[in-house]
Parts: sequence; C-alpha cells; structure tokens
Amino acid sequence: MTPSQPQIQLVKAPEYRENYANSVQVRANLWDFFLSFGVISQSGPDALSIQNFQGIYLSPQQAKALFNILQQNIQQYEAAFGEIRLEPQNQAGIVQ
Repeated sequence: MTPSQPQIQLVKAPEYRENYANSVQVRANLWDFFLSFGVISQSGPDALSIQNFQGIYLSPQQAKALFNILQQNIQQYEAAFGEIRLEPQNQAGIVQ
C-alpha cells in the first residue's frame, strides 16, 4: 500500500510581505545558514549603499533544498530565455 500524499495548504501570515532584493549576503556555521536580503543603491561612481531589510535563518537541510530548487529553476529559465550572465563583482559575499 502506497502512503497517501499529505494535502498542503499554503497560507500567508498577516505579516507576509513581498520585496525586491538585488543583494544577498550569506553566512554559514555548523547549525544554520543566514541569508540577509537587501537593496543596493549607488550614490556615486565609487560609493554603494546596501539597505538590508530581511534576514532569514535556514537549517543546512533547507539551504540545500533551496539550492536544488533554485538550480532546477535557473536551468529551466536559461533553457527558455538564454544564459544568465553575471558581471564580475569585487565585493566579497555579495551576489547580484
């Protein structure tokens, strides 16, 4: 007998918000990964400002699951729309 799949109900909590981020910084330790999301703005040719607005802790297992689903979705995106090119970045830990 095959176990039945649970019914999944997605519910948005009252504090749920959607935001745009063009910066994410990642820290990791033995117990978790910490992702800090923000928005980069350039105030001059040599001046950047990052306004972080949300930090999320993930277990190592959830971080790996996120990696896998992002990898699958990026492959599908590139198959449909072409390669995503990254410009070289000099800021360590910042992915845009």
